[in-house]
Amino acid sequence: MPEFALETTYHLPVFRQRTREAETPEAACRLAIEDYDWSDQKEDYESSGETFVTGIWQGADSAYRGPTVPVPPHFEEMLQRQARHFEVLLGLLKILLADAGTQRRTAPEWLGKAKWAVQLAEAILDGAPGPDTGAGDIP
Repeated sequence: MPEFALETTYHLPVFRQRTREAETPEAACRLAIEDYDWSDQKEDYESSGETFVTGIWQGADSAYRGPTVPVPPHFEEMLQRQARHFEVLLGLLKILLADAGTQRRTAPEWLGKAKWAVQLAEAILDGAPGPDTGAGDIP
């Protein structure tokens, strides 16, 4: 039976709490963001993010040495899947709105792509495999 080396990770929130003196909340936020001193940081283990797969390699103990294997999209970080799909949804929405704005009938293939995009978006929100289980490209 084949063996695979997998790298998984999760995001650990790190925070700091400091008082800022500023004219407005926006100015206080800017001061906080521009402060690069994290010497008093604290880790919030109770709020860690989901575990997701960041790499797969063919063979035992082969991480970063053996042949890579594509990570099935539904095992990637949900936020990254959402961000990647946002561009697809935006593009389809532009096409559909352009057709509506010029009173053109939307071509059936674009409606099919829109249906696929909705199915994938629902799968991403459910953390499930979707129509992206292959190459993940828009049909």
